[in-house]
Amino acid sequence: MALGPIMLDIGATELTDEDKRRLMHPLTGGVILFSRNYTSRKQLMALTQEIKALRTPHLLIAVDQEGGRVQRFKADFSRLPAMRELGKIWDQNQVRARHLARQAGFVLAAELVVAGVDLSFTPVLDIDHGQSSVIGDRAFHRDVQIVSTLGHALMTGLKAGGMQAVGKHFPGHGGIQADSHLEKSVDLRRYADIEMDDLVPFQRMINFGLAGIMVAHVIYPQVDQYPAGFSSRWLESILRQQLQFEGCIFSDDLSMQGAAYYSSIVARASAALKAGCDMILVCNNSDAVDELLDTLQWDSSATSIARMARMHAKRYFTSMVKLRENETYAQAIREVAAIGDPNGLLPF
Repeated sequence: MALGPIMLDIGATELTDEDKRRLMHPLTGGVILFSRNYTSRKQLMALTQEIKALRTPHLLIAVDQEGGRVQRFKADFSRLPAMRELGKIWDQNQVRARHLARQAGFVLAAELVVAGVDLSFTPVLDIDHGQSSVIGDRAFHRDVQIVSTLGHALMTGLKAGGMQAVGKHFPGHGGIQADSHLEKSVDLRRYADIEMDDLVPFQRMINFGLAGIMVAHVIYPQVDQYPAGFSSRWLESILRQQLQFEGCIFSDDLSMQGAAYYSSIVARASAALKAGCDMILVCNNSDAVDELLDTLQWDSSATSIARMARMHAKRYFTSMVKLRENETYAQAIREVAAIGDPNGLLPF
């Protein structure tokens, strides 16, 4: 059964019969996990194995494991720094910052992939304009070239650990105070200003081979009346045609208030898919998921299915024991643990 266009969540640390019913639906293509789905590495591995056993090819398994305040799995996992810490290091030592960004990406990916997770929605490529509390220290820096360079280094580390990168939140969430999780979000800047600033990291990362992009639930009225995730102008005209992005486009969670441009979940899903999203996320609303699975009419193109399938992880280490025996990993976790620690010993 091919991957469907919907990524949904589950309620607990084991699959229920209702979870299995939803995950077996042909419209489902992935699962996003949260802190409530995690108690230990052993439990997570059992859960991901159970999910993967349901279908062939297996459903994509995703998580938000950026580092800092956005890290869903903590116990048994390395604590990852907020990306801002890497930006601070850049201001002192550019070579060190690039090296540590790669190391952080490698640790992040290797630990998740061994546990059966395919991808983390990272890196954040938003620019820190000093406006957005929801972005804040999740952003690498204010300078677009630094964001691009550190994002590329992190992506290199992710790939070394077996994982594709997903840049977010296209075309940039850092220029507004509003939190699109909680409220309608509007960015009044002209397209020319966004193009010269926020779009630069996305363009550079696309040139470097970025495989996935997550879209912001932000309206840019100088460009289009619709939020970016529902806008064919943003997704087809700008992202696909102008920026030449050929990877997988993910919506942000359609349950967020920033997605409330359309009232019903079916209208939101249809609009996002028609605008150009390959995979749509619906989280923390099981009734909406059931309505969507019962009602949505959508056949993903072969190209879209291939884009989603490309997001499956490559497992370079067969177990956590094997990973711990790897000297590259051992060095990386020591260096990553020292980031942000004034007493930590960082390389060079």
